[in-house]
Amino acid sequence: MNRVERAVSCFNEGFSCSQSVFSTYAEHLGIDRETALRLAGGLGGGMGRMGETCGALTGAVLVIGLVYGSTESGENEAKIKTYSLVQEAFKRFGARCGSVNCRDLLGSDICSPENRAQVRDQGLFGTVCPKCVRDAAEILEEIVELPS
Repeated sequence: MNRVERAVSCFNEGFSCSQSVFSTYAEHLGIDRETALRLAGGLGGGMGRMGETCGALTGAVLVIGLVYGSTESGENEAKIKTYSLVQEAFKRFGARCGSVNCRDLLGSDICSPENRAQVRDQGLFGTVCPKCVRDAAEILEEIVELPS
């Protein structure tokens, strides 16, 4: 199973979209699975179910930062590279999915229990979200130099 498939599998096991993407890649970048799951834990559902930026995409942004982010003050080249790749990830994700925002992708504001139940009843968490996880992981594979 490749990383893209592992990310989707992780989501299907019950982890959030952000946890699924970030933990899959973080393990290859020196962060243990438990820590990665905790770090990305609040980002699912568009930042704590607020419907903002899709968690799969924010998980990918964390990976980009882990690979290219600056670690020294004044490290402008690293910052420029990181920001450029984040912008590219947003552009590609939006083009593939039609939006980068969770509420737009699901067609509902999942902040309320009633709306979440409706989205669940429509099966959107089982169709839209795995596709977003797959797309975010595929974009990472395309734009980030990752270890094997």
